[in-house]
This record gives sequence, structure tokens and C-alpha cells, in this order.
Amino acid sequence: MIETFLATLTPMLTLFTCIAIGYALRRTKIVGDEAGKVIAKLETYVFNVVISFSSMSKNFTIVNIGKYWTNILFGLFVVLLAIGIAALLAKVFVKEDNYERKVYRYALAFANYGYVGDPIVMMLFGGMTSMGFFYYKMLTLPIGLLCLSIGVSGLIPVGNSRKDTVKRLLNPPMLGLLAGMVVGIAGLGKVIYSAPQCAFIVEVLDMLGACMGPCAMLLAGITVARFSFLAMIKKKKVYVASIFRLIILPAVILAIVYAGKELVNLIFGANINNDVFFLLFFAVAMPLGMNTIVYPEAYGGDPSTGASMTLISHTLCVITIPIMYALLGLIFGGLPVF
Repeated sequence: MIETFLATLTPMLTLFTCIAIGYALRRTKIVGDEAGKVIAKLETYVFNVVISFSSMSKNFTIVNIGKYWTNILFGLFVVLLAIGIAALLAKVFVKEDNYERKVYRYALAFANYGYVGDPIVMMLFGGMTSMGFFYYKMLTLPIGLLCLSIGVSGLIPVGNSRKDTVKRLLNPPMLGLLAGMVVGIAGLGKVIYSAPQCAFIVEVLDMLGACMGPCAMLLAGITVARFSFLAMIKKKKVYVASIFRLIILPAVILAIVYAGKELVNLIFGANINNDVFFLLFFAVAMPLGMNTIVYPEAYGGDPSTGASMTLISHTLCVITIPIMYALLGLIFGGLPVF
């Protein structure tokens, strides 16, 4: 258990150190407020788009869809369950139907499976183009589709016209995900990743994709540094939300999915490997979503609540994630190998 704890602790400390660096850069005024806006736009328009496109373009094929459809099924079930629970909890955390309630609803429905989950899975299981990471992306595909559409739409402070609605739904990461799916289904991904003439494209995608995790954490630190440290840590309900996000909701969701494992086997005749629960863990047990900073920062909204959520939940997750991941290893008798 200690080895498992330490293996997961290393990437958590790596990302948390990036938050600390971003915080120090802003507090010492080496960078100004504009740095956060620039990084947020890079995350929104470049790094997140590349991550979504790369994994899907290489691995989202008809063969893999047929082989790993249960991952998609579990992911869809999980995200619908989480959205339903979050809608109820958000009303408890914020009584008024305002922007803050939307932030809580998003944060409780969608864990930081992308900015934190993606880098950790890549570090643990072999990189952006590894099969372990692809299994994870298949599992989080329906989560991503709903997160990047109805989830993110609530965080983008634009109007309510039809044009504005389309703008919210067809945001850059969503377009990158859809483009990757089209390229993968068409079989063009194999050409891109195998043809020598396309080697530079793959290199560019890999380099930009590798920037997502560190830059997202730097952005978190820079944004958090804009606000009063004492004011952020005094928000008691953020601690409660963090406990729900990091411990209670993952435990409940994993238990429900495990209970439904045999039902899926009975109805569909699908034998579900326990490895899926480890990947599911990284989809549901991550801290409160970084998008509560990225999108308000990029589109001119209020990132103060998201900053408090980031500071508290990302600090706590340095311990909760390694401990819970190690417990999963004990429960299922070993860690997954992809």
C-alpha cells in the first residue's frame, strides 16, 4: 500500500508544486493579472483542444468502440448520476439561483478529470498515446461531451440568444473532441501517427498536450494569488464541497457502479474488468474543477469562488487521492497494468 501511495503522491506533488510556483510568481509581481488571462486562453484554445483531439484521433476507431463500449456506458451512467446529485447539492450550498450556484453545480457534477486526471493517468500509465490513457478517455468521453456542452455553458457569462447558446456549446475543447472523433472513425488517425511525413504533426501535438497539466496548475496558482488568502480559506462551505468531491461522491459512485457491474453482465453479457474502477476513480475523485477558473477568467466572469475551490480542494487532494487509490489497490487485490 505504501508503494502505491507514493507512486500516486509523486504526480500529485508535481502538479501542486506548479500551483505554488504560479502563486509565487503572481504574489511577487513577476507576472501580472494579464498572465492568468493569457494562460486561460491557451488552455481553452490550444492545450485542451490538443489533448481532446490527439487521444480520440488515434484511438477512437470502430474496432475500439466495439471493444470498449462498456467504458462509454459506465461513463455515461456515472456522469448522469453525478449531474443529478450535483443539482440537488448545489441548491443546498447556494440558496439563490445565481452564478455562484452554477459554479457549485458544475464543480460537484464534474471533477477535475481533465486538468488533473489526464496528467496523472498519463504519468501512471505511459503517456498521452498509451492504451491506459485511451481507456480513460473512452470512459470519460460521455463525461467530456456533457461537461464541455451543458457543463461549461453554465460557466460562460454570455447572453441567452440562440447564437450565444451555440457559442457556449461549440466551445474550442468540444470542437477538438468532435474533430478527433471524426478523424479517428475515418481512419485518418492511423495515417497521422504512422506516416513519416506526419511525424512533425505528432511532435507538435505531443509537445502542446504536455503543456496542459503544468500550465493549468500555474494558472490556478496565479489566479488564487489575486484574492485574499484568508478570505479564501474562510469559506467553510468550500471545505464541505471539497469533502463531497474528493471522498463522499467517489465512494458513493464507485459503490453504485460496482453494484451494477453484475447487472451489466447479466443484461449485456459483458465481463467488466476491475481495471475500469481504477480509471473511474480518476474521473470522479479529482478536486473541484479548474474550469471554474479557466472559463470565467477567459470570458470575463467572476473566478473568485473557483479560486477558493481550487486552493482548498487541490491542497486536500494531494493526500486524499494517493490514500484512496492505495485503498482501491487493496480492495481489488492489485493495480491495473495496461
